[in-house]
Amino acid sequence: MNAQQALIRQAGRVAVLMGGESAEREVSLKSGKAVLAALQSAGVDAFAVDFLVEADSNLLQQLASLEFDTAFIILHGRGGEDGVVQAALQMLGKPYTGSGVAASALAMDKWRTKLVWHALGLPTKPSSLINAETDPAGLISQLGLPLAIKPVHEGSSVGLMKVNSEKMLGDACLVAGRHDSMIMAEPWISGKELTVAIVNGKVLTPIWLQTTHEFYDYDAKYLANDTRYNFDTGLDIAELTELTRICQQAFDVIGCHGWGRLDLIRDEQGRSWLLEVNTVPGMTDHSLVPMAAKQAGMSMEVLVLEILASAFDRSPQARG
Repeated sequence: MNAQQALIRQAGRVAVLMGGESAEREVSLKSGKAVLAALQSAGVDAFAVDFLVEADSNLLQQLASLEFDTAFIILHGRGGEDGVVQAALQMLGKPYTGSGVAASALAMDKWRTKLVWHALGLPTKPSSLINAETDPAGLISQLGLPLAIKPVHEGSSVGLMKVNSEKMLGDACLVAGRHDSMIMAEPWISGKELTVAIVNGKVLTPIWLQTTHEFYDYDAKYLANDTRYNFDTGLDIAELTELTRICQQAFDVIGCHGWGRLDLIRDEQGRSWLLEVNTVPGMTDHSLVPMAAKQAGMSMEVLVLEILASAFDRSPQARG
């Protein structure tokens, strides 16, 4: 029996958890369908679970009612990427892919993630939580203009706005506030938007995201056909080595496990700034982890098996 056959046997019946109730539900359904097809193509006994929290059934009850051996988590956003489903699976004693409870919860909180990175000397811009009582002039004096205003607990650029003046701040807070009770502000960084995938300890080639939009927003990520994904980032070997080091360290200090994706901006002075880490990145036909994996010679089938393997090599620290 080879390693792939052993993994498939160990995984048994695999529930692909997708959908959910977050703002990223539709993306999760697309990701889930792609993952399910790849797992089945690789010979895994996998089935889809369109995950919704119903009024008459809590999360734990729903999971306990399913017959499965291993969970492949492809739920994006709150409820699936924030430690909640991970905790439920741990209580049931079911192996699951990706990061554990603590790392998932921390990574979902963009503000606290940046506090950890900043405390450890990793390159990330300062940020501030804001609310209706925040003094706009004081905030701008602290962080400057333009600003990025975003929900703390959302992904896929949901609720993100660029603020160029004090007058725009109120509208930006209203937009972000539709998605989250916690809103953060950070300096807007102009430059190359980069993303770096990590799969089972391997940092994959960075992708330079080029869009005709003002920034790599939801539409550019999932709908537009003119977004360019460039593996020629213009970085030399020393710069690529340093970027790899930064991303691996940023991933590790949050406690992430198995797979994930880090988003950065490389400014006009050639400095790379960490924005966030995604513990359950997209796996659609527009998604970045499959692109980076393909560049590294991994088919979609190999990629999902690599991620599936993360369910079985979890240390106590990775469980959270």
